[in-house]
Amino acid sequence: MVGIEELRQRVSDTFPQVVADLEALIRIPSVSADAFDQARVSDSAALVREMFERVGVPARVSAAPAPSGRAGRPAVLGVREGDGGAPVVLLYAHHDVQPPGQPEEWDQPDPFEPVIRAGRLYARGSGDDKAGIVAHVGALRVLGDDLRVGVRCFVEGEEEIGSPSFAAFLRQHHADLQADLIVVLDSSNWKVGEPALTTSLRGLAECQVEVRVLDHALHSGMYGGPVIDATTLMCRLLATLHNERGDVAVAGLARPDAAPVEYGEEDFRRDAGVVDGYRLAGTGSLPSRLWTYPAIGVVGFDATSVAHRSNTIAPSCRAALSLRVPPGQDPAEAYEALRAHLEANAPFGAQVTVTPGELGEPFLARPSAATDLAHWALTTAWGTPSVEIGVGGSIPFIAELAREFPTAEILVTGIEDPDTRAHAGNESVHLDDLRNAVLAEALLLARLSGTLDQ
Repeated sequence: MVGIEELRQRVSDTFPQVVADLEALIRIPSVSADAFDQARVSDSAALVREMFERVGVPARVSAAPAPSGRAGRPAVLGVREGDGGAPVVLLYAHHDVQPPGQPEEWDQPDPFEPVIRAGRLYARGSGDDKAGIVAHVGALRVLGDDLRVGVRCFVEGEEEIGSPSFAAFLRQHHADLQADLIVVLDSSNWKVGEPALTTSLRGLAECQVEVRVLDHALHSGMYGGPVIDATTLMCRLLATLHNERGDVAVAGLARPDAAPVEYGEEDFRRDAGVVDGYRLAGTGSLPSRLWTYPAIGVVGFDATSVAHRSNTIAPSCRAALSLRVPPGQDPAEAYEALRAHLEANAPFGAQVTVTPGELGEPFLARPSAATDLAHWALTTAWGTPSVEIGVGGSIPFIAELAREFPTAEILVTGIEDPDTRAHAGNESVHLDDLRNAVLAEALLLARLSGTLDQ
C-alpha cells in the first residue's frame, strides 16, 4: 500500500528522470510528414519502447497497413498483465511531431534542442505530445510494485498526419489493446496550475465548393456588367454562411451549450492574439462558441493572384471549407446541411458544385465513475479543483477507440495549456504541470489497483 503523500514524494524524487526522458525524446526529430526523414520516427519509436521496458512493461514496435497500402508509421505497443480480476487500463499518447516551422519563429537556434526558461521547457514536441509519453512512463515508474491493474500502452507515430492506419492498428491488435478504461494524454488543461478533463470535441466536415458562371474566361471590358466574375460571386456565397452577428447561419446544425466555465473576453483576446478593434463574432458564451457551437472557416481559396491579375472575368472560383461539427451531431448530417445551404444560396443562379471531403466524428463523454475518479486525481495532484472543458478541434481517433472498444470508458486529458503553442514556434510545456500530471495518473492507477492507502 502507498499513501498520497508518499506517492507525491516519489514523483518529486523521480521527476528529474521524467525531464531527462522528455529531453531525450525531443532530441529525436520524429516528424511524420512525408517530406522528413522517417528513419527518425523509427528511432523515436525505439526509444519509447525502451522507456516502457525500463518501467516493467514489455513492449514492441509495430505498424499496420494504411489505406494507401503501405505500412503505417511505427507505433509502440506495450502489454503488462495485472492481478487476476483487476481492471485493464490503456494509456495512449503519440511520439510523432509537427515540422519545426521557420527558424525565426523560435527563440532558440534548434527547435529540437530543449531549453528551460522560467519553469517551461521549450522545444518541438515538448507539449504535443512527448510530455504525454513521459507522464505515462513516470506514473508507472513511481508505482512499481503498487501497480496491480493490467496496463496496455499504445503510442502511435502518425497522429500529426491524421492517423491513417489507426483503425487498422486497433483491429490488428484488438486483443492486446482491449481495456476497461482508456486514458488519452493529448489534450490541454484550462490554465497553468488549473487541471481539466476534456469531455467534448467538435467533429469535422470538409468540402470544396466551386462557383461557375462561364464556360471560359472573357475580357472584362467587353463583357463586364451583365456577367459578374466568379470570385465576386464566391465571396457573396461565402458571406451567407454567417449572419450579421457572426453566428453560423446554416440551417440544421446543432448548437449545444458548453459546460459553465468562466472565460472572459479579455483573457480570450490575450490568449488568441486578437488585434485591437476586432469585435468577437457570434453570440452565446465564449466556451460554447469555442467548443460546442458549429464553426465554418475558409481554409483554401483558388483565385487569380494579384501578381497575375488581368482584365478578365474569372469563369470559376473554388474554395475549401472546414465545418467544425457540434458534439453529438453526425458529421455526415452536418455536411449535408452545409451542402444544401451552399446550393440553395447560389448567387445570381450561378452553378454551385459541392464536393465532400474528410469527415471526423465528434466526441461527447458520458458521466461515469471513471470521470469522478479522474476529477479526484487531478484535483488531488494540482491542489485546485479540476474543471470540464471542450476542445473546438477534432481528435477523430477518439471516435475510433469508442467504436473498437464500445464498453471502455475514455478519459481525455493532457499537459498543454494556453501558452503551449502546439504546432507553432516556441512550443513548450510547463514543468510543474507535467509533474502534477505524473502524480494524477499515478493516483488514478493506484486507486484502480486498490493499493492507495487513504
